[in-house]
Amino acid sequence: MIADRMKVMLGASSAIRAMFEEGKKIAKIYGKENVYDFSLGNPSVPAPQKVKESFIDVIEHTDDITLHGYMNNSGFESVRESIAESINKKFGTAFSCKNIVMTVGAAGGLNVVLRAILNPDDEVIMIAPFFGEYLNYVANSFGKSVIVPPNPPTFQPDLEAFEKALTNRTKAVIINTPNNPTGVVYSEETLKKLSEILDKKSKENKQAIYLISDEPYRELAYDGVEVPYVTKYYANTIVGYSYSKSLSLPGERIGYLVIPDEAEDFENLASACNVATRILGFVNAPSLQQLVIQKCLDETSDISVYDKNRELLYNSLTEYGFECIKPQGAFYLFVKCPIDETQFVEKAKQLRLLLVGGKSFACEGYVRLAYCVSYDTVVNSLPQFKQLAKETLNK
Repeated sequence: MIADRMKVMLGASSAIRAMFEEGKKIAKIYGKENVYDFSLGNPSVPAPQKVKESFIDVIEHTDDITLHGYMNNSGFESVRESIAESINKKFGTAFSCKNIVMTVGAAGGLNVVLRAILNPDDEVIMIAPFFGEYLNYVANSFGKSVIVPPNPPTFQPDLEAFEKALTNRTKAVIINTPNNPTGVVYSEETLKKLSEILDKKSKENKQAIYLISDEPYRELAYDGVEVPYVTKYYANTIVGYSYSKSLSLPGERIGYLVIPDEAEDFENLASACNVATRILGFVNAPSLQQLVIQKCLDETSDISVYDKNRELLYNSLTEYGFECIKPQGAFYLFVKCPIDETQFVEKAKQLRLLLVGGKSFACEGYVRLAYCVSYDTVVNSLPQFKQLAKETLNK
């Protein structure tokens, strides 16, 4: 028999993946080109050519012991130093290799830091809507998730509700900006006020509250929007980053944690993340990927493709009468359901539109569209969205 905790996790298995699998079944009936799958955030833009060249270069010019052997659990020192220098150059920070822990993607990084800081039943606050797997990450480290309700239509955090959610059991807060599923970028004003609240509560509790900033979409920002670097506003920030989106490498699972010197109990915190990397079974982030991304720190995929999709989808859906906030980043559109969410998702599926319900993001009554698809897919889907509007908006 499997563990009771796993039974709960199986019961709440990702609706995103379920819809993705459903899409494959429908495609066999109608043809892949006639199914409009907006379910999975799988980058459609190819990785930069520099990535391919770097894989070849690393394999051909790195000795086998280095390429395939063990290393410090935090990763290659030279890679971590290069990443620290790159961050410093971009954001005016002062990190070094000791502040960087290489991870198996941002998801691996979040699991590492939660295992490092949580005692049983410590509380972790999440601001809805959020990536639903956060709940499993916290449960996996025996913590307790506390959800701050969503704040439409802007989806900037409701800071009053956030402050009320903090207790003497609060150990961490997870934020995600640019946000999955809304595409909203938390403003500098929001982050400053949130940081002030955390500073005040930490002093009251006489214990650090760590702010974990999950940032796989940092480079995916549009219209000149600035994505603030959170360590500048709150000392107890830990940044989790991934190259899955910026370099279109979701299957490679490579990223890092940033742990500032200013974070409370820095030495033990960094050491605990090192140990957690080992005991969670990662041991260290894959050596090949580390050495490849070291050569690609100034590269990004062509996000203009996503921007083009964003403009067409947003403008078209709002023209049809749907309500949604225009995303500032990531590659998601969060649309308000004009009818019951489950019924809306089913009606969309009947029109071969695969959308993910907002329940998966702790925000019922919405659907998420992942527009990291081909432009032709967006264009060809529009008549179906128009029909969906007629059927659900009484037009």
